[in-house]
Amino acid sequence: MSVSEDLPLPLSAKLRRGELMDAHCPSRDVLKHMTNRWGVLVLVILLGGTHRFSDLRRKIGGVSEKMLAQTLQGLEGDGLVLRRSLPVVPPHVEYSLTPLGQEAAQRVQALVDWIEEKLPAIMAFRRERDDSPQLPL
Repeated sequence: MSVSEDLPLPLSAKLRRGELMDAHCPSRDVLKHMTNRWGVLVLVILLGGTHRFSDLRRKIGGVSEKMLAQTLQGLEGDGLVLRRSLPVVPPHVEYSLTPLGQEAAQRVQALVDWIEEKLPAIMAFRRERDDSPQLPL
């Protein structure tokens, strides 16, 4: 067995191979949980440490309580987020990243950083497109 056979395939190779393209592939759910708008933001915030639900909601502008709860449940179900309920009154629930979640969040953070870095160019492209005459479809 060669060294290259021991290395896991990168996602791009798996995409070309087609597993993620299969409608029944369980990786699609993980991808959905991690890369939806709220999942990305939760992962990035939790890179900074443990947060309570209300703190997450306050930091993520525009997220509803329902969507945040669903997002956290999805990430928790994938083993990326740890939910810790403390036995106090009123109830106190904290969320943090698992080791797997730390790794995932760092990768998502790289994408977020790229978007922030390229945002001026993206916005310029949008302005140019909006200002240019569009051909009818």
